[in-house]
Amino acid sequence: MIKIICVGKIKEQYLNDLINDYLLRISKYHKISIIEVKDNENIEKETSELLKVISKEDYNIGLFINGTNYSSVELACHIDNLFNYHSNITFIIGGSNGIDKKIENLCNEKISFGNLTFPHGLFRGMLLEQIYRAFKINNNERYHK
Repeated sequence: MIKIICVGKIKEQYLNDLINDYLLRISKYHKISIIEVKDNENIEKETSELLKVISKEDYNIGLFINGTNYSSVELACHIDNLFNYHSNITFIIGGSNGIDKKIENLCNEKISFGNLTFPHGLFRGMLLEQIYRAFKINNNERYHK
């Protein structure tokens, strides 16, 4: 199973439409879920909520600016390989306060989508698109470049 743990709810309908479209596309290949925790100005409260939903048994991937950069093909191969050893892969997207060191320490790895800062909802859609692209690549199916 793929889990995406993220801080905050998406308020914009067009972003919800994007996210739901990719969730539906991915669900044809693999079970996926999004777990949202309430955003909070107090990062300790936010961290406490995240700790309730992060499993140490999962392969946890934190999304950080200073993480490893993958091409789409490299990410697809990496995800495929991870499923050989782990039944659950969890992606963790922090809130506007970032990700506390307690959460970072639970991550098996950190990945990055570059040095740019993205709106939370847009980034969630971008992550889902890359996961979908990974399944298309790994199944040798055509997908636009």
